[in-house]
Amino acid sequence: MNHQYSIIIQWSDEDQKYVVSLPEFGPYAHTHGNSYEEALKNAQEVLELLIEDYQARNKPLPKPSSFKTILDV
Repeated sequence: MNHQYSIIIQWSDEDQKYVVSLPEFGPYAHTHGNSYEEALKNAQEVLELLIEDYQARNKPLPKPSSFKTILDV
C-alpha cells in the first residue's frame, strides 16, 4: 500500500515510550513503542488495519493531510 497519511511520533516522559498518533483517523488512532523504530513499525501496522477496516465497511478513507496543511494549523 502506498498511502500518504501522517504519522506523528513523540517521546512521552510519563510513559517512557514513543507515542504515535495517526491524526487523519481521529483522536483515538494511537499506538506506541519502546524504540522509535518499534513505534514506526506499530504505526504502519495500525495504519494498514485502519485502511482495511474502512475499505471493508465501504467507508471513505480520510483525505491525507499535506505538509502545508499541517503548517497552516
